[in-house]
Amino acid sequence: MNVATYLQRINYQGSTEPTAETLGELHRAHMLAVPFENLDIHLRREIVLDDGRVYAKIVERRRGGFCYELNGAFAGLLRELGFNMKMLAAGVARAAGGFGPLFDHMALLVELEEQWLADVGFGDSFREPLRLDDEGEQVQTFGAYRIRHDGEQRIMERRSGDEWQPQYRFTLQPYEYGDYTEMCRYHQTSPESHFTQKRVCSLATVEGRVTLTNERLITTMGDARHEHELASESEIAAVLRQQFGVVL
Repeated sequence: MNVATYLQRINYQGSTEPTAETLGELHRAHMLAVPFENLDIHLRREIVLDDGRVYAKIVERRRGGFCYELNGAFAGLLRELGFNMKMLAAGVARAAGGFGPLFDHMALLVELEEQWLADVGFGDSFREPLRLDDEGEQVQTFGAYRIRHDGEQRIMERRSGDEWQPQYRFTLQPYEYGDYTEMCRYHQTSPESHFTQKRVCSLATVEGRVTLTNERLITTMGDARHEHELASESEIAAVLRQQFGVVL
C-alpha cells in the first residue's frame, strides 16, 4: 500500500499520528471522498477480498465499494499508520425485525486511550467514529447514534425522531478478511441480497448526501431533498463521473 497515494485519494492533508483526532479526520475524509457502491455486482465483476485488489480498486482506479471493501481498505490504511485496529463482524437489522447473520457486515474496532467503532462502509451512517463504551447518545451533524450493550453483544442504533432504530449487532471478536468470504459471495450472487436487487452509488457531501439508486438521483442538502429520474445509461454514466468520480 502506498499511504501517500491513499491519503491523496481521500483528499487528506492532516496529521497521521495515531490519535483519536486523526482517526476522526480520516474517517470524515473517507466518507466524503469514497462512495458506497455495488456497481461491480451489476456488471458481473467478481469482488474478491484481498488487500491488494481492494486497494487497487478504491485508490488506483478511484472507485468505491461495499462494506467489506471500504472498511477493509480503511483497515489497511489505519494499520499502516500505526493504529491498533480489528475487523469486526455484524448482523444488519432487518425491516421485519431481528438481525442478519454474522459477517453480514464488516465494521472496525480501533483501540486508543478509548475504544472506537469506525465504519466507512455502511452508507448513510455516522461520519465520525463512535465511542464504543459510551452507551449514551452521541450527536453528530447528520444524526444521533448510540451503542447499546446486550450481553456480550453491542447494538449500534440511530435516532429517528423520538425512537431508536437498530442498525446492526456485533461483538468485539476480531476476524480476518477470509472470514467474510462466504457472505461476500452471497451478497454478490443471491437474489435475496439487497445488493443484487438494485444498483446503488452514494456519497456523503459537506451539505448532505448524493445517491444514485437504479435510475433515480437523490440529492439532499440539510432538510431539502431533490429527486431526478435519469433517462438513459449515458446520462447515468455522466452522473457517476460528475457526482461520484466513478468511471466504469
